[in-house]
Amino acid sequence: MLHARIAGVASYVPDDVLDNEMLSKMVDTSDEWITTRVGVKERRILKKEGAGSSFMGAQAVKSLLEKTGTKPEEVDLLICATSNPDYRFPSTGSVIAHECGLKNAYAYDIQAACAGCIVALEDGAAYIKSGLRKKVVVVAAEMMSSMVNYQDRTTCPLFGDAAAAMLLEPTEKEVGVMDAVFHVDGIGRDHLLMRAGGSVKPASHETVDAGDHFVYQDGRFVYKHAVTDMLNSTLEVCERNGLTMESVDYLVPHQANLRIIEAVASRAGIAPEKVLVNIEYRGNTSAASIPLCIAENADRLKKGDKLVLTAFGAGFTWGAMYVVWDI
Repeated sequence: MLHARIAGVASYVPDDVLDNEMLSKMVDTSDEWITTRVGVKERRILKKEGAGSSFMGAQAVKSLLEKTGTKPEEVDLLICATSNPDYRFPSTGSVIAHECGLKNAYAYDIQAACAGCIVALEDGAAYIKSGLRKKVVVVAAEMMSSMVNYQDRTTCPLFGDAAAAMLLEPTEKEVGVMDAVFHVDGIGRDHLLMRAGGSVKPASHETVDAGDHFVYQDGRFVYKHAVTDMLNSTLEVCERNGLTMESVDYLVPHQANLRIIEAVASRAGIAPEKVLVNIEYRGNTSAASIPLCIAENADRLKKGDKLVLTAFGAGFTWGAMYVVWDI
């Protein structure tokens, strides 16, 4: 039986830093207010002219290919998870594939909000397990700054820009993407969304003037559901696979908000040192947050480690994934 092992991970963050002191000069906020409420000290912002999510994604994929010794022509498929595509069409995945010279790969985008990476990982793993593809790149690329209103003190401290990529390959060992659970509930639509720019409410002078092209979030409603749903999906995937919080080596939660992360970990009963966190210096990078956090903590991981990844995002869509590390 084939399994899909994660053969490599790489990431990219822009050079430009937006810290809390700088942000406090743009909007009515302070370092203390941001730190105590969301746990973010700084975030990276892509300021390169003419560059978007695909630019960051391509940098992450190029680094991934170099680190794993993979030739571009060997990649069969690229799946891009993003809520910030370069364009409505063509797909951001197709742009990344072109920029990276993936001549033999098909590429497409998925949109599962902040859960995008783990959803894309399950998709990629299915291709590997079925034998349809042998080398699959999953990349999450999010230029969150493109949808942030820097006059909205409730949302602008949260988000940063980043990309991260993983390589999936077949193996007969029981490692890699082992299992996942996902859920969706349309109750979340009105509580976390971009109100305009789609087919329901196309762009117009009125929508621009109203600020409807920025992310809108009902913070309290989202917080309550995020904690409950990330916790329940984490417990669900653990129960399905005979895992306990003692046998799990690391929990890797979506880096949405430090208070959410701490609440999920505490209620799950997992030791704080087993929770991977990088939100303090990266902010919420949506679909990129989980692979970015893994890439930046890769030196802590060893072969055979049992990881549980969990995420929650707009939709609402949420879930958890069980991974056995093999790098």
